[in-house]
Amino acid sequence: MELASKYDPRTVESKLYQYWLDNKLFSSKPDGREPYTIVIPPPNVTGVLHMGHMLNNTIQDILVRRARMEGKNACWVPGTDHASIATEAKVVNRLAQEGIKKTDLTRDEFLKHAWEWTNEHGGIILKQLRKLGASCDWDRTAFTMDETRSKSVIHVFCELFEKGLIYRGARMVNWDPKAKTALSDEEVIYKEEHSKLYYLKYMVAEEPGKYAVVATTRPETIMGDSAMCINPNDPKNQWLRGKHVIVPLVNRTIPVIEDDYVDIEFGTGCLKVTPAHDINDHALGLKHNLETIDIFNDDGTISEAAGMYIGQDRFDVREQIAKDLTAAGLMEKIEDYDNKVGFSERTNVPIEPKLSTQWFLKMQHFADMALPPVMDDDIQFYPAKYKNTYRHWLENIKDWCISRQLWWGHRIPAYYLPSNGGFVVAETPEEAVKKAQEKSGNTNLTIDDLTQDSDCLDTWFSSWLWPISVFDGINRPDNEDFKYYYPTCDLVTGPDIIFFWVARMIMAGYEFKGKMPFKHVYFTGIVRDKLGRKMSKSLGNSPDPLVLIEKYGADGVRMGMMLAAPAGNDILFDEGLCEQGRNFNNKIWNAFRLVKGWDVADAAQPEENKIAIKWFEAKLKVTNAEVNDLFKKYRISEALMSVYRLFWDEFSSWYLEMIKPAYGSPIDKESYEATLRFFDALLKMLHPFMPFITEELWQHIYDRKD
Repeated sequence: MELASKYDPRTVESKLYQYWLDNKLFSSKPDGREPYTIVIPPPNVTGVLHMGHMLNNTIQDILVRRARMEGKNACWVPGTDHASIATEAKVVNRLAQEGIKKTDLTRDEFLKHAWEWTNEHGGIILKQLRKLGASCDWDRTAFTMDETRSKSVIHVFCELFEKGLIYRGARMVNWDPKAKTALSDEEVIYKEEHSKLYYLKYMVAEEPGKYAVVATTRPETIMGDSAMCINPNDPKNQWLRGKHVIVPLVNRTIPVIEDDYVDIEFGTGCLKVTPAHDINDHALGLKHNLETIDIFNDDGTISEAAGMYIGQDRFDVREQIAKDLTAAGLMEKIEDYDNKVGFSERTNVPIEPKLSTQWFLKMQHFADMALPPVMDDDIQFYPAKYKNTYRHWLENIKDWCISRQLWWGHRIPAYYLPSNGGFVVAETPEEAVKKAQEKSGNTNLTIDDLTQDSDCLDTWFSSWLWPISVFDGINRPDNEDFKYYYPTCDLVTGPDIIFFWVARMIMAGYEFKGKMPFKHVYFTGIVRDKLGRKMSKSLGNSPDPLVLIEKYGADGVRMGMMLAAPAGNDILFDEGLCEQGRNFNNKIWNAFRLVKGWDVADAAQPEENKIAIKWFEAKLKVTNAEVNDLFKKYRISEALMSVYRLFWDEFSSWYLEMIKPAYGSPIDKESYEATLRFFDALLKMLHPFMPFITEELWQHIYDRKD
């Protein structure tokens, strides 16, 4: 079949991908070969492809295709994550456009809408990955809320509860007022804020006309004040010992307490204590037996407990209360002040510390298990610098708040008995009834008498099981797939989820299977624009990957990404790199057409051709060894550069020029066959990086049978 004069990636890529699918070339079943397994970091079910996905999945595809070519049984498992907070927010917004409030619906009605949304949008991103050439075993596609994964999550929750590792309790949590749910510490991002420091006057009850000054960044919380605290070692505030002060505007009298927790140097050395709205104040409240007054509603507006500004937004109240305090003569001064404020990673609104009854997982047990394998290099990180980040988090671990006040997700399998009779935890409603009957001694109890917990589990509580659950290793631990494919080989992910996901998967692997979930972790960098700014929709600096593929071809874009992608370092992406990738495609295509266009004769091989062939054979051997070594070190972009230089400089610019026959003359058969052998070897070396053009040309080197 004649090759087109110009390479057209659009026709080649769609034709070849369909051919690969039709012939089940990405499919994997356990056999006698060495397995090579990768599980995809599951993108959000409602997501669409962005540049970070492009980079991550290009690297995975390179590793998988290379493993296949090495004769391993390569299995790349795709799937999506149900993304509780993000998906629920999208469903709520869509319902709002239809004039429906979430609160107007029952849980089941809302979930019907959520499943509709998921079925409509879910999987778009996986289809888009096909355009990139991703060689996943699509028959194995998993979803964190499909039946197998859901059953695994519930089983694990019950098992950990039985082991005493999950508990329920009232604790200070990070509260997201927009999503109206608790968050774990890892879901809070601290940002530098230009704030104000307000100096408020608290009149002393026992000494009319005298006052103590408190410096605060949050004057709107004074309605929740339970005490003022001074350091017993602070000479300047000794006069306040044993006295009471009056909360400004609120006119409630509160005691002055003493605790060396107070920083003598900060502000005036007087601290207002608001146990419901600060984690350290909460600890002081417990220690000194103070009243807890929660002045916020779940949406960040002021509650009735505050007694004033009821129903107003917290930030509007901050502005208003500053004016009111000034007007009442109770504001000494206001200063500019830079401080760190915690924001919700999901909704980007400032979080509120909130006292709330939640479910927690004890983490010290897991940290003790998960630290040694990484520090001892049983599990290897590339680049190794991330071992320190990992260690720091595990050595400072806090219990994981695993409950979320959402409806979309895995519902917590806890069932409350009537009349404050406690609760039972069970995998099924039937089992819950049985346990409830035993607990209460009432054999007449039915499921209608029990109330299931309304909260859902944190999304990461399902994805921490991913390498196990995609092979159904929780429900059917002895199944053939799990025994063959687990532990997986490589994990490719971003360093931003090292705590959320990587560390927790390692914990789950050792807790439930007694072994690691993967052997190597390759951390990609963050994709930035050429000015070094993180790519984002809001900045408008992120190209649409599908538009790039349409313009430059998948191979061109893959190459463009990899030319700028050293492990663990940020990628300064420039569209010019994709153009470079496309030009390289054209170079390969034209070189192939040149060679295939030569006439071949049974002639003697010229001496200079023998020398050229020998020289290039040596070059090929050296580069092959170099590429193998670079892959072992996970220096994938450098491996690509080695092959790129070999093809462009040594092969095209030198070798082909050396052996090219004179215009109109044929080439001898020996030199021609050696050149085709070289082309075959070069295409194989390039194939993991540029699968489409290499397969197309490889099919044309010789007459091959399908």
